[in-house]
Amino acid sequence: MYNYAEVDYMKTVSYNKLWKLLIDKGISKQQLRQMCEMSSGTLTKLNKGYEVSMSVLVKICKALDCDLGDICEVISEN
Repeated sequence: MYNYAEVDYMKTVSYNKLWKLLIDKGISKQQLRQMCEMSSGTLTKLNKGYEVSMSVLVKICKALDCDLGDICEVISEN
């Protein structure tokens, strides 16, 4: 049986892959914001490594023609 008490729920999201992809494609963060029609608050959340909705991540993937794993990753805070 699985012991849920042993699971480390302290996770964080890294968007470093997204920022590198933007550099590689020559796209600024503001251009991405316009391409995805996202609010400045959502861009701020991305910049600070906060979680954003799946719909935002899907819009980014569609705009950049990539997959979720190409723009973010969940990392453990250990």
